[in-house]
Amino acid sequence: MDKGPGIKTTTKQEAAMFIQAWWRGTLVRRTLLHASLRAWIIQRWWKQMLVKLMEKKKRLSLQFYAQQEWAVVKLQSWVRMWRLRLRYCRLLHAVRIIQIYWRWHICQTRGFIQGRYNLKESQLNLQLEISLGLQACKVQQCIPLPVNE
Repeated sequence: MDKGPGIKTTTKQEAAMFIQAWWRGTLVRRTLLHASLRAWIIQRWWKQMLVKLMEKKKRLSLQFYAQQEWAVVKLQSWVRMWRLRLRYCRLLHAVRIIQIYWRWHICQTRGFIQGRYNLKESQLNLQLEISLGLQACKVQQCIPLPVNE
């Protein structure tokens, strides 16, 4: 049952070829594993970068929106302030007109004194208008002044 020396060598060669094939397969699988891990790491990094870019875009768009909203609110407040100021000025004008008529009415019912004077050398010229309601009295008088020399 001894098959001879050739069969043993072929069995050894087959065994060596089997071990070499197994080792090459292991090396290929290890290389593929490292390559796939590196690809996975790059993909993870790229996904993180995309997430960061999206967050940055969202933040910038939110800031832009907030800035636009602030500008709109500011503009609205200016318009409200302008309208209120315009209304206030109209009311103030109306109040002044009412005050003028009221003062004129008071002067007509209570009376007032209006006058002018003029001083020339040793003489005082005095013009007075006294009004009591509908009655008016005008007084003009020249008063000599004592001059001490």
